[in-house]
Amino acid sequence: MLSKNYEFWFATGSQDLYGDECLAHVAEHSKIIVEKMNESGLLPFKLVWKPTLIDSVSIRKLFNDANADDNCAGVITWMHTFSPAKSWILGLQEYRKPLLHLHTQFNEEIPYDTIDMDFMNENQSAHGDREYGHIVSRMGIERKIIVGHWSHERVIKRIASWMRTAVGIAESSHIRVLRIADNMRNVAVTEGDKVEAQIKFGWEIDAYPVNEIYEYVNDVPAGEVEALVEEYYSKYDLILDGRDEKEFRRHVAVQAAIEIGFEKFLKEKNYHAIVTHFGDLGNLKQLPGLAIQRLMEKGYGFGAEGDWKTAAMVRLMKIMTADIKDAKGTSFMEDYTYNLVPGKEGILQAHMLEICPSISDGPVAIRVCPLSMGEREDPARLVFTAKTGPAIAVSLIDLGNRFRLIVNDVECKKTEKPMPKLPVATAFWTPMPNLEVGAEAWILAGGAHHTAFTYDLTAEQIGDWGAAMGIEVVYIDKDTNIKDLKNQLLWNSVAFR
Repeated sequence: MLSKNYEFWFATGSQDLYGDECLAHVAEHSKIIVEKMNESGLLPFKLVWKPTLIDSVSIRKLFNDANADDNCAGVITWMHTFSPAKSWILGLQEYRKPLLHLHTQFNEEIPYDTIDMDFMNENQSAHGDREYGHIVSRMGIERKIIVGHWSHERVIKRIASWMRTAVGIAESSHIRVLRIADNMRNVAVTEGDKVEAQIKFGWEIDAYPVNEIYEYVNDVPAGEVEALVEEYYSKYDLILDGRDEKEFRRHVAVQAAIEIGFEKFLKEKNYHAIVTHFGDLGNLKQLPGLAIQRLMEKGYGFGAEGDWKTAAMVRLMKIMTADIKDAKGTSFMEDYTYNLVPGKEGILQAHMLEICPSISDGPVAIRVCPLSMGEREDPARLVFTAKTGPAIAVSLIDLGNRFRLIVNDVECKKTEKPMPKLPVATAFWTPMPNLEVGAEAWILAGGAHHTAFTYDLTAEQIGDWGAAMGIEVVYIDKDTNIKDLKNQLLWNSVAFR
C-alpha cells in the first residue's frame, strides 16, 4: 500500500565554452555531490546522477526520459557554470514532474589565496543559477528552490522534505476513492466537483451501492473472521463495560468481517481510499468503525459522511509520510467541541468512530457502545488518546470556481482530565496562533469540520503540493493575523479565479 521504489534524478547544467577540462570537473563535482548526499542517510529516496547537460538536445532528452520513467519522481537541477537559459526552454515545456532548483556550488568557501579567472569561470553557480531561474520564472513553472551548500545538513534535510512532497505529487494521479453511498444530505462542505478534482489532482472518485460491497462482507468465511478477532484480542485491550463477553465478541466479529470484506473489494477494484455514510448502511449490521480504523492504519484514506476530498487527502498524506522513522501518525479528524477556559483553550477532536490508531499514545482498547445515528447495532471501535506535539490540520474545500487548501499549524496537548464516558478516540489541540485567531481565520477561509491530520508533515510540504497542483493555499500559523488574512483572501479571489 505504501512502499514505492521512487528515485530522483540530479541534472547539472553547463556548456562547452570553457573546454573539456572544465566539463570533466563539472561531472566529477556533481558525482561527488550525489554520492555524498546518498551517503548522508538523510534522503528518503535514492538520488541518481545524470550526465552534464550542455545543449537543448540533451536537456530535452533528460526531461522526456524522466517523464517516461515510472520510478523517477522528480528532477533536481543545478547550474555548475553558466548554462544559457534558452537551451532549457523546450525541455522545461515538455517536463511534467516535480522540479527542484538547488542553488548551490561545489566549493563552500572562496579560495582567497588561489582564486583566478579559470576558477571563476568554472564555479559560477551564482551566475548560472540566476540565468536558469529567470527562464523558469518567465515560463511560469512551479518549482521548489533550495539555497545553501550541498554538504550542509539543513540543505539535505530540506531536499529530503521536498522529496516527500514530490512523491505526493506523483502519487496524487494514482489515488482512487471508493464512495459507499452518497454525501450526507444537506451538508455543503463535503460536496464538491469530482470531475474538476480529477482534472486538478488526478483523483478518480467512484460510487458503489452499499449492498454491492456488503456482499463481500457477507461472503467472508467464518474462519477468517475468527482469526482476525483473535488478532484483535491479542493486540488491543478490551473494555467490556459490563457486557457479556460472548455478546461483546459477536459485535467485534461484525467489524472483522467488514474489515476483510472491504479490503478485498478495495484490492480487487484498486481503490486507495474509502468513504462511508451512516445514513446509508444497506445490509451492514454496524457502522464501520474498528474496520475503518484498521484500514486507515494500513494506509487507506478515509472520509466520513461522503467526504471524498478528505479521504483522498488522508491517503495522500499516508503516502507522503510512509517509512518516516518514528512517525507519530496520520488520520482523518473532525472538530467537535471547545474548551474555552482562559489559558486552557483548545478543540476536542474526534469522530463517531473512525480515528486512525497510528496517532495513539499509549494503550489502544476495543469498546462496543451504542450509536444514536445509523439505526444499527452497537458498533465496535478502537479508543485511545492521541500523542502530543506539533502537527498540521488540512482542509481541501471546493469554492465553486476553484479549490482552496487550508493548512493550520496546531499544538496537540493532553486533556486536563480523562473522559471515561466518551467512547471514542480523541485528540485535543490548540490551533496556531491561538484558539481565538486560529478559529476565526479557519472560518473566514471556509475550512471544513473534517480535516486530514498528521504529526509527520510540515505546512511547507503540504503547501508545496498545493502549489504544484495549481490551487490556492492558505496558511494559518503563528504569524497569522486577521487583517492580513482578509486581504490575502481578497487578493486570492482575483489571482485564482
